[in-house]
Amino acid sequence: MRYHIGDLDHQKLRDLYLGMLKPRMIEEKMLILLRQGKISKWFSGIGQEAISVGVTQALKAEEYILPMHRNLGVFTSRNIPLHRLFSQWQGKRSGFTQGRDRSFHFGTQEYKIVGMISHLGPQLGVADGIALADLLGRKKRVTAVFTGEGATSEGDFHEALNIASVWNLPVLFCIENNGYGLSTPTNEQYNCENLADRAKGYGMESRIIDGNNILEVYTKVDELCKAMRKRPRPMLLEFKTFRMRGHEEASGTKYVPEKLMDKWAKKDPIANYESFLLEENIISQGEIEKLKEEISEEINENLKMAFDESPVSFDETKELNEVYQYFDYQHIEPIEELENIRFVDAISQGLEQSMYRHNELIIMGQDIADYGGVFKITEGFTSKFGKSRVRNTPICESAIVSTAMGLSINGMKAVVEMQFADFVSSGFNPIVNYLAKVHYRWNEKADVVIRMPCGGGVGAGPFHSQTNEAWFTKTPGLKVVYPAFPADAKGLLNTAINDPNPVLFFEHKGLYRSVYGDVPKDYYTLPFGKANLLRTGNSITVVSYGAGVHWAMEVLEKHPNIDADLVDLRTLQPLDMDTVFTSVKKTGKLIILQEDTLFGGIASDISAMVMEECFQYLDAPVKRVGSLETPVPFAKALEENYLPKQRFESELLNLYAY
Repeated sequence: MRYHIGDLDHQKLRDLYLGMLKPRMIEEKMLILLRQGKISKWFSGIGQEAISVGVTQALKAEEYILPMHRNLGVFTSRNIPLHRLFSQWQGKRSGFTQGRDRSFHFGTQEYKIVGMISHLGPQLGVADGIALADLLGRKKRVTAVFTGEGATSEGDFHEALNIASVWNLPVLFCIENNGYGLSTPTNEQYNCENLADRAKGYGMESRIIDGNNILEVYTKVDELCKAMRKRPRPMLLEFKTFRMRGHEEASGTKYVPEKLMDKWAKKDPIANYESFLLEENIISQGEIEKLKEEISEEINENLKMAFDESPVSFDETKELNEVYQYFDYQHIEPIEELENIRFVDAISQGLEQSMYRHNELIIMGQDIADYGGVFKITEGFTSKFGKSRVRNTPICESAIVSTAMGLSINGMKAVVEMQFADFVSSGFNPIVNYLAKVHYRWNEKADVVIRMPCGGGVGAGPFHSQTNEAWFTKTPGLKVVYPAFPADAKGLLNTAINDPNPVLFFEHKGLYRSVYGDVPKDYYTLPFGKANLLRTGNSITVVSYGAGVHWAMEVLEKHPNIDADLVDLRTLQPLDMDTVFTSVKKTGKLIILQEDTLFGGIASDISAMVMEECFQYLDAPVKRVGSLETPVPFAKALEENYLPKQRFESELLNLYAY
């Protein structure tokens, strides 16, 4: 192996050696502890230390780095206290996830590290968002993100590269091509000669680097970082290396040819570099032994601290309270001056006023800039806020949601418009696995609102008509808002943008231009988790949300003899069950109307909770009414019978007469 010192001084050469030696010695210790049953799992990066250490040392301390599970050298190079790492791996409270996640699945703002999730791909988009925030803030910084060659087959990889290229984001996409994705060799993963060649298709530069040569890694990455800070742009780096141990220790390496193992063993990045330093008299054998002794002592001292810590104990209140970031809701009372506007105008007005209120707020979505979005919510926004804040995106929902997460990590707010709520399925993974879990896992907020134009009744067919709120009310960590009236829509949207937690904001497109209401002209907020009692009665409780509220109102107006409480939920997570319970205890009957298909919907949970809490007050079975258990059909006659409006009327009459 050839080493070119260039203009590196002896101290830097020694720092690079120490940088690799420490994670190697920690790993060797962890493998012993794994066999002793003192840690549960280990993903070895032995043989790949030069990449983690070289890249991290080329970055500035204030620049974010997004490692994976073989990048221990990233964490040690950022000087994270070892006892906290060891506690993390043992599931102790002083670990970064307090026992809620394992191994390297964590981040830390203090050290500007953002850890992976097991789904791999989303972190590439997160890097885009972090870099975008730096770019908009005119900070001359680079963001580095790691992935393996296996994850380059995921759609998120391609989406993230495309976004970074289109937006000229200063992201180092670092592929550790180590030969195998678990047991699958590279020739079964991709059919191009080099993964770096894929950069050409995205109009971006790439480099192939010997991932076992610490000087090549450091000097080339350092050179690229300096260039990217001056002229922001993405870079795809393919580090050629090898995984000397199993995907994780339990899997072993029997599937790897012995000759291949022998070949790469001779390329060990530490042994070769150590020999080079000795030959060049840059370090002595005595100094090496002293370094090893000091590192060993540091490891043992910090291990003792971790072992001495008590096992994590269960505190139900703490667990439940830390699913969400604390939100100090500030109620802003609306000024009395009102105007009668459409639902769509209220959404647009709230979004615009929030843009003025939050200079750090970025809106992203397909066709939302000059075109104003398919529903014209953001029409005229670019002339007021510029294209840097109102950003057209490629068609790549997953990476855009991840980009929004990255913006939040780097101190900004994001609103993402799904062109139709149906299309959120393409961005489902980062919503339910990243945004929803990030605060519970490592105390990081996800300051993201996802706007969801939804609902049927407009003849749009199976792919543009779903109301899919139940996908998200099931997921702890997400908030779900579903207004029925213009004034509620504006006030709740403002609150959603203020809230540091991820919010799915459902907007029924059938209401956009058909429903008018008196809306305060100025900025105001409305609280989450507070239902609205639209009318009062003593005979029956009707609960609904979204378009269902209007259907219920029409039916009740048609039958003035039915003395009903009508509850508009407004938010589904948090859910105001106190209002529902109070009403049911008064009326003794409950009917729940939802537009979504019935099975597994919010009506089922409301019914179950009422049965548990109010059984003794009920004078009749709880009734649920929803759409047919089919996809949403296109033809008018089919859609009218799919939707529950007509069935609601008959079921209401039956329950009233029970």
